[in-house]
Amino acid sequence: MGVGVRLKLYRTTSGNVLEQDGEFFSLDISNWDELIASPDLHSRLASAKTRKISRPGHDCLLAPTVSQEVWASGVTYYRSRDARMAESKEAGGGSFYDRVYSATRPELFFKALGEKVIGPFGGVRIRSDAQWSVPEPELALLISSAGTIVGYTIGNDMSSRDIEGENPLYLPQAKVYDGSCALGPCILVSEHLLPTTTSIGLTIQRQQKQVFIGSANLGNLKRSPRELVDFLCRENTFPHGAFLLTGTGVVPDNNFTLMRGDLIRIDIEGIGSLENHVA
Repeated sequence: MGVGVRLKLYRTTSGNVLEQDGEFFSLDISNWDELIASPDLHSRLASAKTRKISRPGHDCLLAPTVSQEVWASGVTYYRSRDARMAESKEAGGGSFYDRVYSATRPELFFKALGEKVIGPFGGVRIRSDAQWSVPEPELALLISSAGTIVGYTIGNDMSSRDIEGENPLYLPQAKVYDGSCALGPCILVSEHLLPTTTSIGLTIQRQQKQVFIGSANLGNLKRSPRELVDFLCRENTFPHGAFLLTGTGVVPDNNFTLMRGDLIRIDIEGIGSLENHVA
């Protein structure tokens, strides 16, 4: 499958920046909401670049959101299904996740307002009332105002597994809180879907020592990105565009929980790396 011309779009403290073929350009479109909601985003970017600039520094990168809502998908990988069933077994909710995995309708839930999303190198959080917290590395889809997929970024769906495992109805508390969602470092704008061989990697460091490493690829995703977007847009409109996390196939072992100071790095082929620390 061809991927066409890939462009990378950055939101920075000094304006919107386009990367093409390793070169960086400022854009003459300053309104982020209006720009990324465009169904013709790829062609707009190609014609909106102006002067060449240097690569933006890490301290200049912002989350790729302003007014965009962030939604998420659950139990889209078999590994996630198994983990959810195990964590909720004692609460009697184990079969729920198996039924969702095989059902026609996917699990979709609201994750964050754009203003609450953490950007690259920012601090994500673990809940103070949780004992078992993990990052969930995910491919995030950029959805245009027309409900089409126009780009991709990296997402970290921070989760409190003990809270969700206590009762599936506690999922909003386990998933939605300050510092629970990070996106970045850029938006990969492509006119084609990513190959199913695309890998997603997760590395966690604690005191400069690696304490977890894992990976999955999009070929393990049970539901196609277009299927997930179609369900989300059935009764929702997004005039400023939206992001949809597609679920995780990388789940740390049950005896692992995040701690303050941990460094989380998520890598997705073709997009780059999203790094955050636990604040």
